[in-house]
Amino acid sequence: MRIMTKYFGEMDIDSARVIHFPTGVLGFPQETEFVLIDFPKQSVFQLLQSTKEREIAFIVINPYHMYTDYTFELDDSIVQALKLKDETDIVVLSIVTLKKPFKDSTINLQAPIIINANKWCGKQFVIKTNQYNTREPITLNDPLMAKGE
Repeated sequence: MRIMTKYFGEMDIDSARVIHFPTGVLGFPQETEFVLIDFPKQSVFQLLQSTKEREIAFIVINPYHMYTDYTFELDDSIVQALKLKDETDIVVLSIVTLKKPFKDSTINLQAPIIINANKWCGKQFVIKTNQYNTREPITLNDPLMAKGE
């Protein structure tokens, strides 16, 4: 399958690796199919790219790279919608807003993206507590990020 991406131009992707978001993501309910693309020469950030709209793409990261104590409880409705059996099914991603200088970049910990890695389906989940917000500072726990890479 060929798609146009926001940052990498036209790419071939494996259609079996398309992640289905039945209700879209926040702000884009019509965008229901995305793929995760690794950034070249960089192991921390990924691109969550719409398969239909080139300009709809989010830089994402596993939030545990930065916040090792990040915790939340999934609603039963999310567990059921994504057919999650146990924790090994779950991939958690957070949307990042990169800024210059990098130290001003932020991560959205209030609305993580939950993916069932076995079923290739996902949902963005809004945590209903004030424990986290949408613009938490990026911490430099990862050696690659500490170098600014």
